[in-house]
Amino acid sequence: MIEDILTAAVRAGTPLLYATIGEIFAERSGVLNLGLEGLMLVGALSGFEIANRTSSVWMGVLGALIVGGILGTFFAFITVTLRVNQVVAGLSLTLLGTGLSGFYGMPYIGKVAPHFHILKIPGLTDIPFLGHVLFHHDVLVYISFILAPLSWYFIFKTRWGMYLRAVGESPRTADSSGINVFRVRYTYVIIGAMLTSLAGAYLSLAYTSMWIENMSAGRGWIAIALVIFSSWNPLRAMVAAYLFGGVASLQLRIQAIGTTVPAHLLMMLPYALTIIVLSLTSSETMRKKIGAPAALMRPYSRDERD
Repeated sequence: MIEDILTAAVRAGTPLLYATIGEIFAERSGVLNLGLEGLMLVGALSGFEIANRTSSVWMGVLGALIVGGILGTFFAFITVTLRVNQVVAGLSLTLLGTGLSGFYGMPYIGKVAPHFHILKIPGLTDIPFLGHVLFHHDVLVYISFILAPLSWYFIFKTRWGMYLRAVGESPRTADSSGINVFRVRYTYVIIGAMLTSLAGAYLSLAYTSMWIENMSAGRGWIAIALVIFSSWNPLRAMVAAYLFGGVASLQLRIQAIGTTVPAHLLMMLPYALTIIVLSLTSSETMRKKIGAPAALMRPYSRDERD
């Protein structure tokens, strides 16, 4: 039973991991994107529809990435160039994505599209316990295994990662050092949106392999909490995503075996944990202690002083 729960935790945590890493990139540049829920829904729908039309899951993934990139570019233009309030812009993006996916996804409700299958890795899948937990998944899960450490290395060990962190901490200082603040913010907001859209495609092409309205089910909001929970660190995000995925899987397992605890109460567990994390880190003092980028949510203009 433990083996099955951990295996399910990895699967359930994978979309959270993609979205969380994407948001880490965006927030490290100083831009808060609250539109993850909308991006995941649009990514799920675009991936599902394109895979259904082309009979290719990889075309579906590519389509989701492109759509995410387009929406990310639009969001960057609104928040970085026009300097619109990031909270308002993010919430608008969530509403837009929810509306678009609900309207255009109606004909696909209940339909099944091509989907990723379990890819067994010779020699690794047969390892007792760990083989089933870690190496009994589809290729998108394996890619996420690589993405997390690569993202950590990029952010903390490369020159480009140093530029990213510099812009997120003090954009004026970074600008005076020759770093193009606007280019950096545009780049990582777009990358973040693409990864979040990929998280949505994972839901419709691997996790469920069918279209369900509002299938993200609040995962975008959980990912925002996981960014804080992981202290803007991709490796910690990996642990946090699987922890939250485990909580979600556990409540489903408890429902399956039968319990006197109401099902709706069990379904609240991941979101209750999210609220607790957000509440504990809501103050600016606490955010500084856990390593939040100093310039997060602060629009930058060369014509104005901080």
